[in-house]
Amino acid sequence: MDQVYTELRVFFEEPFWVGLVERSYGRGLEVSKITFGPEPKDQEVYAFILKNYHRLVFSPAVATTLKKASSNPKRRQREVKKLTQNHGVGTKAQQALALQREALKTEGKSRRKEQRQAAAELKFSLRQQKRKAKHRGK
Repeated sequence: MDQVYTELRVFFEEPFWVGLVERSYGRGLEVSKITFGPEPKDQEVYAFILKNYHRLVFSPAVATTLKKASSNPKRRQREVKKLTQNHGVGTKAQQALALQREALKTEGKSRRKEQRQAAAELKFSLRQQKRKAKHRGK
């Protein structure tokens, strides 16, 4: 049976507070970035996740392996301490966000190209109509 987990990290990334939602299932890790602005309270973060989780746009899945949960309580306590002290973004999360940025960039490029072509075609058709009108003496 596949393990599924979701993790939310909130940290300060100059000049805003940012939330990073990591969702992992099977062998894939997906990441979504949330910009909060001023420092959010715990209740605000919880309410935001409850209300907007279904609207989050996750990056394409990055292959990863899940760690097995240790049963030693002291080890778990050390891991929790290490996680709370680590304010940065994990490398897998950075890779997933980079993939998402690249996908959005290529999508935007193609959309802008189509808009430019449509505008050029419209301009050309207007010029043709104007030429025909002049030819007819109007």
